[in-house]
Amino acid sequence: MNVLEIQGLTKKFGDFLAVDNMNLKVREGEIFGFLGANGAGKSTTINMISSLLRITKGEIRLLGKDIAKHNRFAKMNIGIVPQDLAIYEEMTAYENVHFFAGLYGLRGAELKERTFEALEFVGLAERAKEYPKNFSGGMKRRLNIACAIAHKPKLIIMDEPTVGIDPQSRNYILNSVKKLNQMGCTIIYTSHYMEEVEEICTRIAIVDHGKIIAEGTKEQLKSTITDTKDIRIGYKSDQPVNLKPIRLIQGVERVMAQDQMLLIHSKAEVNNLNAIIQQLIQDEVEIRSLDEQAPNLETVFLTLTGRNLRD
Repeated sequence: MNVLEIQGLTKKFGDFLAVDNMNLKVREGEIFGFLGANGAGKSTTINMISSLLRITKGEIRLLGKDIAKHNRFAKMNIGIVPQDLAIYEEMTAYENVHFFAGLYGLRGAELKERTFEALEFVGLAERAKEYPKNFSGGMKRRLNIACAIAHKPKLIIMDEPTVGIDPQSRNYILNSVKKLNQMGCTIIYTSHYMEEVEEICTRIAIVDHGKIIAEGTKEQLKSTITDTKDIRIGYKSDQPVNLKPIRLIQGVERVMAQDQMLLIHSKAEVNNLNAIIQQLIQDEVEIRSLDEQAPNLETVFLTLTGRNLRD
């Protein structure tokens, strides 16, 4: 089942075409990475999904319903964690979550229960009566998430939820994203930190100049720029290394030895590193260093767009 379907989505600001006939599907249960440099059309698309911007042309369907015709349904089933903090500094943590949950129609005992559940989920239940102005950056980010999830939306959009926070808070939020997903939430995740996207996203789309230029799993995206990897193994041996058995290992395409360094060219999709190491150990070769160089998501992004994610 597709939680979100975008067909022919277009947005113009005067003569400027910000989103150009975009088509996209996000499946139920995915953590979907949505990447693009500044000005690529990513934020404009998110704002249209969130009903913060009018659509020039095209259609956005949430759980099978056109959001333009079922606006209230869409708002009830989408949670937004914006890049810019959407919390009130002069209201307590509890009052913040209570207020935003109330906007989605929650009332009475259910509203109170959901507020506490959301605060507990992000680890702020014991700070419920405190004011965000006294919180650290990471705590404010977590409160921002609580405000977006209290009404238990089917789709959560997280736009740069870890920007400007310490590593410990970042790790807490990433684990929270995984837990929300395990609880049944579908998530659209944007970040300038490629290692985050590689760690948590099941599928990824890269947008540039208002169009999706690549889409798939991280392995599929990496294969679009190369299907090979290089393995460099430093060793100590008084005798020349026997290269023949290494050449016979599945996936290995080329092997050479130079200055006590094995240079192995292999197919990227074949996980053969353990087999190579075992062969060297069997041949009593003392391994001194190991480096496996395969393309990462940042390499893919730079290759496809020709610019840095923050440009």
